[in-house]
Order: sequence, then structure tokens, then C-alpha cells
Amino acid sequence: MIHKPAGIPVSGNSFKTIANALAQNIQRSNLPDTTKAQPVHRLDYATTGILLVGKTSNSIRALNRMFEDKKIEKTYYAVTIGEMNDRGEIASEVDDKKSQSNYKLIESVPSKRFGKLNLVELKPKTGRRHQLRKHLSGIGNPILGDKEYGIEDLILNGKGLYLHAYSLNFIHPFTNKQIYLKDELPQRFKKIF
Repeated sequence: MIHKPAGIPVSGNSFKTIANALAQNIQRSNLPDTTKAQPVHRLDYATTGILLVGKTSNSIRALNRMFEDKKIEKTYYAVTIGEMNDRGEIASEVDDKKSQSNYKLIESVPSKRFGKLNLVELKPKTGRRHQLRKHLSGIGNPILGDKEYGIEDLILNGKGLYLHAYSLNFIHPFTNKQIYLKDELPQRFKKIF
């Protein structure tokens, strides 16, 4: 598990990616099937937070399968704009595919510029590209700092996207122990709430 900062892609064609940085920053496994460490899921370029990494061929395969089979529960936190219900389920299609995100309102604060800012806990049930960003924008509560799906005159420049991958909860594929990993909320979230 590593912390992914904002503004660095997980993988791709550029030199500066999380995948390329792992070899220098993570100790190799001493198991016989050790391989180059690699991320087993993705986070958007602008999203901060927890990223799961595999260091053996067997663990990478097993964790990839667990993500595909929805056996890893992901929790995100976001700061959204506007009036929101206490909780809800968003089930609109993303890229013509079924998708579902559940949210729970944790706290709201008044804001001169945005009317209201909300700290929201998010549990995506599917893993479509930009799913949480599209879902929240679709119900009229875009994520603060979202240049792509936000409201044009309410873009917050320079602070980035307020979306944080907070935790992963799953049964370890080899030890069968419950694993709960979390990456605390960034300071910029704590400044608002």
C-alpha cells in the first residue's frame, strides 16, 4: 500500500508515473515469485490516497481478480458543492455501463463562494472511469476543484480535486485475514472541516 499524491498518473506512457517509481521506492519481496512491484488498480490523475501494490506474480493476479470480482470494498471522501441529502444511491450509467455509487453526508459547512460545502463518504459499487466525479456532478453536487465535471464559475483553481481514496477493506487472498488499510484525509480537507 502506498499514498498516491495528486498530479501523478498511476501508469501510462509518461516517464513520471507511480508504476515507474515503485522499483526505486519499494523493497522487493523475498518470495520465489517476486516480480516488479505494480499497482493492482487505478486512481485518477487528480485523486489522492491509498493505492494497493502487488510485489509477487501470485499476489498481483489474486488482487486483480478480487478487484474485478468486487471483493475489495473501497471508501473515498470528497468535498462536494451544494445542498445534499443525508445519504443516497446513485445508479446512473457511466460510459453506457451500469454503475453504482453510495454516499453518506458526514458534515456540511456554509461557504461564501460555494453556498455550502459537504464532506461526503463514498462507496463505489462498480469501478468505471471517473465514476464518482460523474455521479456527483450528475446529481448537482460536483466535487470541489473538478475542472472536468464541475460548474464552470465554481472551479477552484490551484487547489486540485477534493477526492481522496481513503480505505480498502478485504480478505487477504492467501492468509484469509481481514485487511483494513487507510490513508488519512489530507490537510486541505481538514482545513475546511
